[in-house]
Amino acid sequence: MSKTTYPFSILWSQIDANQHLRHSAYADFGAQARVIALESIGFDMKVFHQLKIGPILFREEMIYLREVTPNDTIQVSVEMVKCRKDGSRWSIKHEIFRSDGVKAAQINVDGAWLDLTKRKLAALPEDWGEKFLSLPKAEEFSIEE
Repeated sequence: MSKTTYPFSILWSQIDANQHLRHSAYADFGAQARVIALESIGFDMKVFHQLKIGPILFREEMIYLREVTPNDTIQVSVEMVKCRKDGSRWSIKHEIFRSDGVKAAQINVDGAWLDLTKRKLAALPEDWGEKFLSLPKAEEFSIEE
């Protein structure tokens, strides 16, 4: 299965005292890759504003495997691992690959949608739930009731 990935360059400001990518930058790359993936299926900030809904995370796990060094480039994948049938709760996996193809990290997130008016968890409208389910899927993808 080929992965959908998004390219990023490592900036000087993302390097820590050990001269490699700082831990919090991995989360930033995962978040930006999710935003790009969501925009690619029609979920942009205008839509979130119109629906009065936004994505939230319950859990974000980083697994660091190899160093990423200054001036390297990376590819970040976005794959849905599981999702409720109505799209209300979901899990996404990101894999971060260095320019030499080595997997440097994995990020696992569990999230949901927040109704920005009621400040409570919400499901997407049915048509948007179907669009959300069009995100790339991991081999282990499963639908939950």
